[in-house]
Amino acid sequence: MQIPSKYDASQVEGKWYDYWMKHNYFHSEPDEREPYTIVIPPPNVTGVLHMGHMLNNTIQDVLIRRARLQGKNACWVPGTDHASIATEAKVVAKLKEQGIDKNDLSRDEFLKHAWDWTHEYGGVILEQLKKLGCSCDWDRTKFTMDDDMSEAVIKVFVDLYEKGQIYRGYRMVNWDPEAKTTLSDEEVEYVEKQGKLYYVKYKVEGSNEALTIATTRPETILGDTAICINPNDERHQNLKGKKAIVPICNRVVPIIEDDYVDVEFGTGCLKVTPAHDENDKALGDKHNLEVVDIFNEDATLNSFGMHYEGKDRFVVRKEIVKELEEKGHILKIEDYNNRVGISERTKAIIEPRLSDQWFLKMEDLAKPAIKAVLDKDADIKLFPKKFENTYRHWMENIRDWNISRQLLWGQQIPAYYYGEGKEDFVVAESIDEALQKAKVKTNNQQLTINDLRQETDALDTWFSSWLWPISVFDGIRNPENKDIKYYYPTNDLVTGPDILFFWVARMIVACYEYKNEKPFENVYLTGLVRDKQRRKMSKSLGNSPDALQLIETYGADGVRVGLLLSSAAGNDLMFDEALCNQGKGFANKIWNAFRLINGWEVAEIEQPKSSKIAIEWFEAKFQKALIEIEDHFSKYRLSDALMSMYKLIYDDFCGWFLEMIKPAYQQPIDQKTYDAAISILENNLKILHPFMPFLTEEIWQHITTRSSEEALIVSKYPEAKPVNEDIISEFDFAAEVISGIRTIRKQKNIAFKDAIGFSVINNENATKTFDALIAKLGNLEAVNYVNEAVEGALTFRVKSNEYFVPMAGTIDVEAEVKKLTEELNYTEGFLKSVQKKLSNERFVAGAPEQVVASEKKKEADALAKIETLKASLASLK
Repeated sequence: MQIPSKYDASQVEGKWYDYWMKHNYFHSEPDEREPYTIVIPPPNVTGVLHMGHMLNNTIQDVLIRRARLQGKNACWVPGTDHASIATEAKVVAKLKEQGIDKNDLSRDEFLKHAWDWTHEYGGVILEQLKKLGCSCDWDRTKFTMDDDMSEAVIKVFVDLYEKGQIYRGYRMVNWDPEAKTTLSDEEVEYVEKQGKLYYVKYKVEGSNEALTIATTRPETILGDTAICINPNDERHQNLKGKKAIVPICNRVVPIIEDDYVDVEFGTGCLKVTPAHDENDKALGDKHNLEVVDIFNEDATLNSFGMHYEGKDRFVVRKEIVKELEEKGHILKIEDYNNRVGISERTKAIIEPRLSDQWFLKMEDLAKPAIKAVLDKDADIKLFPKKFENTYRHWMENIRDWNISRQLLWGQQIPAYYYGEGKEDFVVAESIDEALQKAKVKTNNQQLTINDLRQETDALDTWFSSWLWPISVFDGIRNPENKDIKYYYPTNDLVTGPDILFFWVARMIVACYEYKNEKPFENVYLTGLVRDKQRRKMSKSLGNSPDALQLIETYGADGVRVGLLLSSAAGNDLMFDEALCNQGKGFANKIWNAFRLINGWEVAEIEQPKSSKIAIEWFEAKFQKALIEIEDHFSKYRLSDALMSMYKLIYDDFCGWFLEMIKPAYQQPIDQKTYDAAISILENNLKILHPFMPFLTEEIWQHITTRSSEEALIVSKYPEAKPVNEDIISEFDFAAEVISGIRTIRKQKNIAFKDAIGFSVINNENATKTFDALIAKLGNLEAVNYVNEAVEGALTFRVKSNEYFVPMAGTIDVEAEVKKLTEELNYTEGFLKSVQKKLSNERFVAGAPEQVVASEKKKEADALAKIETLKASLASLK
């Protein structure tokens, strides 16, 4: 094959990905080998590739490709999540563009549109992952709304309900008015918002008295059903037992007493709105207060909002403040920083709302999951370990999980109502089974399917994905099937710390409940991808590069290397595009190294001693690097593992080894050295393949003609062997000697083609192992061992060894003496001026300490330089 002069990723990547797919290297079936399994954190079906996905999936691909090379049966299960809120929002928006209102559609009609959307746009991200080189078992691709996956979810819901773990309750929940659904506590983010604190006067019934409350939400006044004071507050003893009149709606409400009220905050009088605040609801329950809900599901006001009915809550806030001011109810308004809950998905401000919802009791279910991670001999390890504290905090303070969503897209809750009462329902896996249960429960054999109506709520998306490590192998429906028995538990999970509770913890909970075993051994939590200013990358900030454009510019291998070079284990990644360029440069360096070797003419000649020792040295360096790399992998320090390889290949292989064995200009290389160089290159490609799969496979296939069984992707990872530490330390010493020779050549303009004499006083008793290499790399006539200094030679030291390069015939001595004399005269003049300054007592006493210290350093440097220059002159005379 003709080898191109430059590595062109765009010509290579598609070719090798197609080749890998054609030969089915990514596919796994149970066999006698040790399994190595990863399940992908399923990206949203609505998603497109962004920097977080790039990092996360690069890490997974590195782990899976390495396991494959190690002879394990590597299985990486890909898939997508139906992402109920996000997907439904996209479908609703698309319908809106077509002039269709979601509310005008039946459930089945809407779901048809949702499936059409999913088939058209869903899975885009999986295709994009292929561009990155991800070696997933695409035959196993799963979607959380696949029939078998949905069946597993419904089965688990019914089982947990029958165990008494799932219940229906009327609770205060987090309501997203944009998505028009409830959210779990974990789906609410809290942000600081600059707002106002309004001081509002309420009249006291039957008197001229008034009381003042402070509120950040004046629009909820219309839902007030009490005023509360602290019974111990001296300021408000006059209000006990009285009633207040709510402004605008003129509702007469009791003034109640409770020590819940903080006497330090605001005015000490608290408006109580049980329908719109969790703490107010608790007070309302305690004091049997009326509940007045003033909001519709989209956070516009309902009929209790009076003349504001149909208007948005934030519009009403402005208008009601104006009305209160006009009626003399506003005492003052202050700026106020408020912590506000927003929807993680839609970013809408959350409304606390009372509604009937389905809940899963979590306290008992969580216990095995707490032990699994936090026990001394824990089954599951988190990397980095620091996240154990976060996990502990969440799991030990766990609340019941609100698992119902007021959405159409998702698994419909399998509860079937047979009457009008809240408790008139049965839970079953199918409507036929529900009918039988309903007949038993009602003792009415005349019931028909037409008498049943299914719960309209869908399940929270996470209630589907918490089964992922089991359900992708069909372990809920068929718990004894060969796949689940072979691949479960999986090995590594790679994900972001932002879903440690949402997904990771819940998977651990579900898997101990349904498999009584851990779902995975290790959880590697990547950092977030940030820009150079440490800002989180996001579309809104416009600081996130186009992932596919990066691949086009730098090649997938370049981007993979760039991402991992900037990603220290578990810490946030400061992404810099320059690192992708460095990755691209690294690919070119390796390509050029291969072309150099490939271009050598091979002959049946004797192997030089310098090449023999070079091979021994590099093999020792390789083995040492292999041990380092293994250690880094065991701690999930993939950046450090890559950096070890980078230094080995860039510095040791390209920088030293190839130069050590390179034949003289237009001369052939011996067969033995050439074969060793190819073998070493192949080992380098094997360890680098998980990080740079395309480049390495391209070079591997160029080296020689290979069958499909001999492709790099399924080759054998190098085995660790004992490390010859002596040869490594001996070379480190030799490298300093070579550096000293090169410095003299450079300083004295001695052309490398000119061989020079070289002598050494071996005070260190250094070995002569590398003498042949020193002679080759320094272009020395020979390495002579002497007992006395060589006259008329330039000298340098390595530790206590003295090295001499004779000047006769190599430089113009007269010109060199003149140059050194001029430099000596200048330095002596400079020294005098510094010493004059330092002998001035006024200067020393008056100048800042660092200025005096700087002058003293100049004096010391000048003295050292003068000594060196005088020694060099003496050796030339």
